[in-house]
Amino acid sequence: MSRLVRVGIVQQSAVHLDLSASMERLDAIMQQTTAQRVNLLVFGEGWLSGYPGVWFDHVPEAALWNHPPTKKAFQRFYENSIVVDGPEWQHIREKAQEHQLVLCLGFNEKVLTGAGHGTLYNSLVIIDSDGEVRNHHRKLVPTFTERLVHGPGDARGLQAASTSVGRVGALICWEHWMPLTRQAMHLAHEEIHIALWPTVHEMHQVASRHYAFEGRCFVVAAGQCMSVEDLPAEFDRSSVKETQLLRGGSCVVAPDGRYVLAPDTEGQDFLVAEINLDEIAGEKMTLDVTGHYQRDDVFEFRVKGK
Repeated sequence: MSRLVRVGIVQQSAVHLDLSASMERLDAIMQQTTAQRVNLLVFGEGWLSGYPGVWFDHVPEAALWNHPPTKKAFQRFYENSIVVDGPEWQHIREKAQEHQLVLCLGFNEKVLTGAGHGTLYNSLVIIDSDGEVRNHHRKLVPTFTERLVHGPGDARGLQAASTSVGRVGALICWEHWMPLTRQAMHLAHEEIHIALWPTVHEMHQVASRHYAFEGRCFVVAAGQCMSVEDLPAEFDRSSVKETQLLRGGSCVVAPDGRYVLAPDTEGQDFLVAEINLDEIAGEKMTLDVTGHYQRDDVFEFRVKGK
C-alpha cells in the first residue's frame, strides 16, 4: 500500500514584528488545512514573526552599528520573538493536535533564563499530529548579517523524527551548504527533509534538489514573501527600489531530483503537493550515502554535542 503524504507550504508572510497578529494568521492558515486534506504543514525560515536577514540590505551602512533606529527595530524584534514552552509555543502545539497536523515552523526564539539568556536564535520546531514536539533545532551558523541579530546554534537538533507522516528532518537556509551537516541528517534516515529558506531563489533550488538527490529523500523547500512595507518602520523605506524583497519560490523535490511541485514565485500563496514515500526505496538502489556509498571502512564520522 502506497504511503501518500499531502504537504502544504505556507508561502504567505507573517505580520512582520507583530507576534499577536502573526499568531492569528497562523491559526487561520492551520484552519484551512482541513479542506485541503493536508497532513504536513510547513512554514519558512523565521516565519514567526518575520525574517530579519533582509533588513540590512536596505538600510544605511550606519545602521549596522550603534544606530538608534536599528536598536529600536531590534528591540521590537526581541519583544515579538517567542520562548520555548511559553504560551505561544503551547498554543501552536494545541492547534497542531486539533487539526491533526505534522507542523514544521521557522521562528525567532528568545531565551530568558540560563545559558544564552538574552540571545535570539534562528530556530525551527517539528510538532507531531498529537501535539508533541519531535525536534527543536537552532541554526548552527547565522548567515552574514543574520549574525547581528541571531546567535549560533548547537547540534541537538541535527536529527530526524518519527512522526505520523514518516521520518522528518529539517535544516535552515545555508546549513544545506555544510557537507558534514548534510551527512549528519542523512544518517538520521530522513524520508522527508524540510528546507527552510527566506526565499527559494535559483541557488537555493540547486541546494534543495541536490539534497534530495544526495539524501534519497523528498525535500520540501519553503520560502516566504516579504514586501518593502514589511521593513521595520524605523528604517527609511523610501530609498528601497524593490517592492517585493522575498518572492517565495517554494517547491517539492523527489528523491531523484525532479520537481513534484515546481517553484512558485507568484507571491502570497498556499501550495499543496502529494508525495509517495514508497519511491524512496527504489532510488537507493543506485545511491545510498548512508549505506553502500558510505564506506565506513574508509571514513569515520561523528557529531559532537548531541
